[in-house]
Amino acid sequence: MKENIRTKLLEMAARHDMLRAEFESPASASDHRRAKELAREIGKLRPIAELAEAVRRYESDLAEARSWAESSDAELAAMGRDELEKAQARGSELERAVKDALIEDEGGQRDSVILEIRAGTGGDEAALWAGDLFRMYTRYAETKGWKVDLLSTSEGTGGRGFKEVDFRVSGSPEVWKRFRFEAGGHRVQRVPETEAKGRIHTSAATVAVLPEVEDVEIEIRDEDLEVDTMRAGGPGGQHQNKTSSAVRMTHKPSGVVVVCREKSQHQNRKEALRMLRAKLFQMEEEKRQREHNQARKSMLGSGDRSQRIRTYNFPQNRVTDHRINEDFSLETVIEGRLETMTQALVEFDREERLGLL
Repeated sequence: MKENIRTKLLEMAARHDMLRAEFESPASASDHRRAKELAREIGKLRPIAELAEAVRRYESDLAEARSWAESSDAELAAMGRDELEKAQARGSELERAVKDALIEDEGGQRDSVILEIRAGTGGDEAALWAGDLFRMYTRYAETKGWKVDLLSTSEGTGGRGFKEVDFRVSGSPEVWKRFRFEAGGHRVQRVPETEAKGRIHTSAATVAVLPEVEDVEIEIRDEDLEVDTMRAGGPGGQHQNKTSSAVRMTHKPSGVVVVCREKSQHQNRKEALRMLRAKLFQMEEEKRQREHNQARKSMLGSGDRSQRIRTYNFPQNRVTDHRINEDFSLETVIEGRLETMTQALVEFDREERLGLL
């Protein structure tokens, strides 16, 4: 195992022990919020601490096996060589486990994410495309047995597609791992339904992916919130919702605004707060990465909406992910069978992270 990897592992394990000592101190018992923060971080670092202990045991066993293998006693030396071979095989498995733990995805093993899809350039066709992306993601979630909750919608002209749609996917620690690389710009090239001459048009939609966080991770004070109610947008015209059920929530210190437009005002308030917390967490994560992780110039990108990550070419039945320069079957992808593509992105990201250890 490389010395820098071993050092990083032991440093994180030492932090686990330090936090655990603080958690078990009398002072922690009187500060419930701090106790929750400590419990959360201790839980996150526990696998690291367990791996560090496994590495210590392995190194001890390896040293003992080497000592036996160098013995002048032939029988003991043979036993030592056998144990040394077993220990080295175990060491390879242990090193992979350590690397996987140290390159844990940003956002951790989140079992819930919020996705925001926004129609971009292309007018009505862009709204239809945003709707297609929404269906693609919901189909994928359904095949995985994950739950999808619609949070807010603004429909396109005549109720076709979406200008905006926000929704939650939850149900497994795999959720964040699989969806995080969907953030960015999605461009489509196809012949619109309204195109009489069969000309190919290009339009786009953007996707943001936010890991959902717990109350203890992001504290929001009531006095920092400005909450407005308004009529929820429907398909338009006489079908417009006449009650003020939609909620617009503004976090005054940061200026972040979220809107929930579903039928229940009470539910909209609750969901708006969850969305706001996720956005503030994302801002903190981005700031942390800028300050402490400048070394990582990821080919997979920052998740910025403005970054074009993928082109869906309908005439050629091809989806191209520009970050890894790979093509996939459009028919397969658009039906929500995303596993091959998401796995390619996960593996690419893993190799990139390993290169920085």
